[in-house]
Amino acid sequence: MLLLDLTHTSHTQARTGIQRVARQLHTALCAQGGEIAVCFDRWQKSWRTLEPWEENNLSAKGAAASRGANWPWRARLRGTLRRHLGRTPPLASRLPPPASTSLLVPEIFSPGVADALPALFAQASGPRAAIFHDAIALKLPELTPAKTVARFPAYLRELLAFDGIAAISEDSRQSLLDYWRWLGVNNPPPVQTIPLGLSLPAPSAGSISNPKSQISNSILSVGSVEGRKNHLALLDACEQLWARGLHFELHLIGLTHPQTGRAALDKIVALQAAGRPLRYSGPVDDATVAAAYDACQFTVYPSLMEGFGLPVLESLAHGKPCVCSGHGALGEAARGGGCVALDAVDAGSLATAILRLLQNPSDLAALAAAARARTFKSWHDYAAELSAWLPTLSKRTKRQVSGIK
Repeated sequence: MLLLDLTHTSHTQARTGIQRVARQLHTALCAQGGEIAVCFDRWQKSWRTLEPWEENNLSAKGAAASRGANWPWRARLRGTLRRHLGRTPPLASRLPPPASTSLLVPEIFSPGVADALPALFAQASGPRAAIFHDAIALKLPELTPAKTVARFPAYLRELLAFDGIAAISEDSRQSLLDYWRWLGVNNPPPVQTIPLGLSLPAPSAGSISNPKSQISNSILSVGSVEGRKNHLALLDACEQLWARGLHFELHLIGLTHPQTGRAALDKIVALQAAGRPLRYSGPVDDATVAAAYDACQFTVYPSLMEGFGLPVLESLAHGKPCVCSGHGALGEAARGGGCVALDAVDAGSLATAILRLLQNPSDLAALAAAARARTFKSWHDYAAELSAWLPTLSKRTKRQVSGIK
């Protein structure tokens, strides 16, 4: 049996990167059987299995305006009363007696969850693993929310308590190992690269491009609007091309971060006021994203740095070429074909790549053919890979965990 910690994701309807991974993993593991989702109830101050309203959050199809966790007042009151009345049975009493119970933590957990992890570890007789997404908070602190930057060094130390780490890309794996090496860790847990899966489109919809469904010269960019996603450079690139008389629409989809995405949002409003063909849909559901992929000619993902870059591979899975960075995890995603991989994602480089695809139909068609020729891993494949890897891990002793020189 596998315990899956969904403390944050079960309390938000946001569908940004980590929340999407956690949701899809939960769905895939449930389909395979033997998974029990748990959360740390900060009002009850103990671990418990998910309640129906939390399961509903996981399966919600809509889009949220915030990625923050939401605990309704009824849940807060119920948890507080349980704690004061002593009606908080241990998690073990709610679980079937397994021969071996493993633990998987797919989220970047908060300090409160970190403090409670030893109690959850005690419920796992088998290996305890975490998914590592990226070290962007350390590499690009100026483009990362201040709270995340402040929290991250402690989080990376807390990962040392796990028996194994599943990194979502080779770039993420090396970043984590490099940080631990710099920190002086002499006995880190094993870190395995296990790339994420995708929500694969139906063959009739996305795997074969349908020219009749495309809006003429429509370019799509899917991703949360925040500093490191580099939307300002994309908007500047498009403004250069519009000023030169090129006719195309830019369609942006994604939740805006209130701190690091403000400048890009202001630029979007200014360009729309100037009459530029720019559409910003904000956060939308999966069906709307799929329809947008189907309607565009190609996509641009201007992000400076990613742990994986799901929008790049999802674009390719829909048969649509993608302009993106050729470095780091994005370079790993682009390597199989179908992308215009750039040495730099500044406004000039982006403008040149967009102009090339708009004015050279043969180049666009060749890239689309390369995208359709690729094969992609599903979320069920990813869950199966994780499930096969977990039993290979050995439980670490307390002495092994305290491995900082």
